[in-house]
Amino acid sequence: MQLAALDWLIIALYFLLSLGIGLYYRTRAGRNTQEYFLSGRNVPWWLAGTSMVATTFAADTPLAVTGLVAKGGIAGNWLWWNFVAGGMLTVFFYARLWRRAGVMTDVEFAEIRYSGAPAAFLRGFRALYLGLLINSIVLGWVNLAMVKILQHVLGVNKIQAIAITLGMIAVTSLISTISGLWGVLVTDFVQFAIAMGMVIVLAVFAVGAVGGIDGLLARLHELDRARAAAGQAGSVLSFVPDPNSAWMPMLTFLVYIALNWWATWYPGSEPGGGGFVAQRMFSAKDEKHSLLATLWFQVAHYALRPWPWILTALVALVLYPGLADPEAGYLRVMLDHLPASLRGLMVAAFAAAYMSTIATQLNWGASYLVNDFYRRFLRREASERHYVLVSRLATVFLTLVSAVVTFYMSSIAAAWKLLIVTGAGTGGVLLLRWYWWRVNAWSEVSSMVAAFVVSLSLQLFWGLDSDDPLGFAWIMIVTISVTTAVWLATTFLTRPEPIEKLLEFYRRVRPSGRGWAPIARLAPEVRADGEGWRNLADAAAGCVLIYGVLFGVGKLLLKQTTAGLIFLAAALAAGLLIYRDLSRRGWHVVAD
Repeated sequence: MQLAALDWLIIALYFLLSLGIGLYYRTRAGRNTQEYFLSGRNVPWWLAGTSMVATTFAADTPLAVTGLVAKGGIAGNWLWWNFVAGGMLTVFFYARLWRRAGVMTDVEFAEIRYSGAPAAFLRGFRALYLGLLINSIVLGWVNLAMVKILQHVLGVNKIQAIAITLGMIAVTSLISTISGLWGVLVTDFVQFAIAMGMVIVLAVFAVGAVGGIDGLLARLHELDRARAAAGQAGSVLSFVPDPNSAWMPMLTFLVYIALNWWATWYPGSEPGGGGFVAQRMFSAKDEKHSLLATLWFQVAHYALRPWPWILTALVALVLYPGLADPEAGYLRVMLDHLPASLRGLMVAAFAAAYMSTIATQLNWGASYLVNDFYRRFLRREASERHYVLVSRLATVFLTLVSAVVTFYMSSIAAAWKLLIVTGAGTGGVLLLRWYWWRVNAWSEVSSMVAAFVVSLSLQLFWGLDSDDPLGFAWIMIVTISVTTAVWLATTFLTRPEPIEKLLEFYRRVRPSGRGWAPIARLAPEVRADGEGWRNLADAAAGCVLIYGVLFGVGKLLLKQTTAGLIFLAAALAAGLLIYRDLSRRGWHVVAD
C-alpha cells in the first residue's frame, strides 16, 4: 500500500499529539512513585475503565480475532468470551477489596496477606515472573501484530518491520517514562477513540465490498454448504460451536465455559483481578470508582467492541479463503478495500491501538521490577527521585527485551493459548485467598509451580498440543485438577499465617466474615462485607447484560431481528437490576 504525503502528515500529527500529552504530565509524574505508577490514586472511573479497554485493544486483537473466525467462525471467539463470568466476579467481589488493600501493585499484595520469608519470596518471584517473563511474551505478541501490519502496509521484511516497531516503541517508551500513569491514561482515552472509530469505518467498507450484509450472508451460506460437503460440521454464523466440530468439540467448549474463566490466569482476565486491571483499580479515586471502572471495562470489552472486528473477519474469510496466515486477512481487507483517503487514519488507528497497550505494559511491568523487586530487595532507602529514575530505566530495559521476543514469535493466537495453559489451575487460590483465612503463601507458590510443571510436562512428554482443540482441553483438565489438588494439600500440610498477620489483613480489607469466621471472632469491631448473595446476583446479571448486548447486536447485524431484540431485552432487564442494586447501596454512576 502506498502512503501519500497527507497520510504521513496524519500519522505525524498523531505522534505529536501523543508526545504532547506526555510532556503535559511530565512534572506531575516526576513527583513520586505514587504519581508515576498510580496517578496519585485520584483517577475517575470513566478514565480508568476506558484505559483498561484501550489496553486490551492492541494492534494484535483484530488480527487474532480474524484468525479465530477463519478457524471456527463467529463461535471461535469463545476463546476469550468465556472470561465474562470471571470479569463479573472481579467487578462485584474484588474491585472494592483491591482498592481497600492500598497497595501499589497486585504483587505487593503477597506481603499484606502473608508473612515472613515465604511472602517475600512470593512477592519477588511474581515480580520477576510476571513483570519480566510474562510481560515480555505479551509485549512480544503485541509487537508481532505491529510487525505484520508494517510488513503488509510498507512492504518491508520482518527485520525491517521490527526496526520500525522499535522506533514506535521508543516514542511510546518516551511518553510512558516522562509522564507516568497520568500520561498513559489520557493517551489511552484518545487512542481508544481513534482506534475504535477507524475499525468501525473499516467494517463498513469491508461489508460494502461484498454487497452489504445480504451479500455477505449469501457468501457465508455458500461457504457453509462447501464445508458441509467436505464433512466439516457447524456453521460459520453460529454463536455456539457445533458439538461435532473439529476446531472446538464439545469437550473443549465445556472446558472454556466451566473451567477456563475461573481457574486460569490470563493477562487482563486474571481471576479476582490483577496486572494492569488491578493497577487501574488502585489508581481510582475510591472504592466506588474502582467498582464502576471495572464494570465499564467489562461491558465495553466484551459487549461493545467485538462486532466491527468480527464483520471484517467474516469478509476476509469469504474474500481470501485458504490464506497461509489467516490473521493477515484483516490487513488484506484494509489494503484492498479502504479508500486511499483514509489510509493514513487507519495506520494511525493501528498505531494508537498498539501504543496504548505498549505504554500500559511498560508502565505496569516497570512497577513490578522497581516496587516489588528493586525497592523491596536491592535498595530500600533511596529517594523518590531515584526510584522514578530507575523506573524509567526499567521501561527502556523491557523495551529491548520485548524486541528480542518478537523476533522469535510467529503466532499471536498460539501465544494466547500458551499463557492460558501455563496459568491453568492457579485461579482457585487467587480467588479464595481473599475469602478464606487458611490460604497461605505456600498455597500460591505451589499452585504456580504445579501449573507450570504439569502443563509443560503434558506438552513435552505426553505429546499434547495446546494448539489442538482436544489437546488443549486435556491439558487444561489435567493441569487444573493436579494444580488444585497440589495447592489444597499444601495449604493443609503447612502452617496457617500468624494470627497477628491475619487480623491485620482482616481489619485492613474487611472481606466477608464467613470464610474468616475464626479471625472475625477476634475482631468484632470490624464491619465486614456481608452482601455476598447480592454480589452474586449482580455478577449473574452482569453476565446476562454482556452476553445479551453481544449476541443481540450480532443478531441484529446479521438480520435475525426477533432473536436480537429478545437478547437486548434480557440485557436491558439485567442492566436495570444492577443499576437498582447499586443505587440502593449508593454506588450508582455519577459524574464526580
